[in-house]
Amino acid sequence: MTWLVTFIFVLIIGSGVAASYHFGQKQKMSERAISVMTRNKGGIDDGKDKHLAKQRADIAKKLSEAGKEKTKQKNRVTLRQWMEQAGIAAPIWKFWVASLIFAIIVWALLSMMTDWPQIAVIFATFTAFLGVPKMFLKRRAAKRQRKSFEEFPDALDACVRLLQAGMPISEAVAMVSREFTGPLRDEMGRMYDNQKIGLPLGAAALEMAKRIPLTEVHMFATALQIQSETGSSLSEVLSNLSAVIRARFRLKRKVKALSSEAKASAAIIAALPVLVSFGLYMVNEKYISILFDTTKGNFLLGGAIFWMCCGVLIMRQMINFKV
Repeated sequence: MTWLVTFIFVLIIGSGVAASYHFGQKQKMSERAISVMTRNKGGIDDGKDKHLAKQRADIAKKLSEAGKEKTKQKNRVTLRQWMEQAGIAAPIWKFWVASLIFAIIVWALLSMMTDWPQIAVIFATFTAFLGVPKMFLKRRAAKRQRKSFEEFPDALDACVRLLQAGMPISEAVAMVSREFTGPLRDEMGRMYDNQKIGLPLGAAALEMAKRIPLTEVHMFATALQIQSETGSSLSEVLSNLSAVIRARFRLKRKVKALSSEAKASAAIIAALPVLVSFGLYMVNEKYISILFDTTKGNFLLGGAIFWMCCGVLIMRQMINFKV
């Protein structure tokens, strides 16, 4: 019982330290970017330099405000939006019913195990009701976005060819929804249906960008809005966007290949203490049971878990490259 309470306490402290470190790094990056944009490179302090410095400061301020607003919007993602991003069209009450059923199953299975303390059963049941279903939604949404990102350049190329052949953009979107498979087919078809009932194509694309929150999809929606307002060459814009997405995709694959060795090393280092402890438990149970049966052993075990979590977090930050 004592070691479990110690473990939960250390886990909460570790999560707080990790969150503070993560947000601190984001704040430092934002401040560094603003300082670079507002930096004066020296020389004669004339009116032109002051004017350029003022423009840089205004741009930096706007970018900072836009970044904060984007972070707020990301943090305000509702459960309905998570379900839409995961491609689940069921009502919200069905999600809560499924979560409750899953939590009851977990509680029943753990209650049959007499070795589990009551506080551990309650904690696991609470996690099964609120944590695991939302994690499932986020993983499914991320998988759906990744698949859409892989298919999006081909869809843009198809739209470009159809536009060059003389078809309107709405018919090009309808053709993509018929020819492609996966989540992109559903979203393109939904965008075409919204356009048919009177919604502007740019607004329908923005609605699609909410369900697939990728930068490339937002750029696609912006291109459609600009074309509808100014009448610019949409085929050229979409062709350039397709080239940019393919370049980013190649860069992501290259970064993934270069960092695979470091990720494997981090996984082995993180799993090694657990495997060694399990081996010692199987070979000589009395030798390692001191960590679980004594108060001093509980604190040592809690400290080891805390520092292991810190090490894993640091290794993850070192090998987590965002493109």
